[in-house]
Amino acid sequence: MWETWVIGETAGRVWQFLKDNGKSSLSNLERQIDAPNRMVHMAVGWLAREDKVGLTKEKTTVWVWLRE
Repeated sequence: MWETWVIGETAGRVWQFLKDNGKSSLSNLERQIDAPNRMVHMAVGWLAREDKVGLTKEKTTVWVWLRE
């Protein structure tokens, strides 16, 4: 079982990656962030709940970006 702080730490890494690299596919985030895919998904959800990221789906690709 993961602790909440681990999800928050991963969310910070996702946020930093998006800040440095711009819009990214979810599959690219999964490859770039050193964490299990489910943890990356929870981190993106955390950021979405805080309205820090935008999400959209185009065909089979989920895109994630930082909100202004």
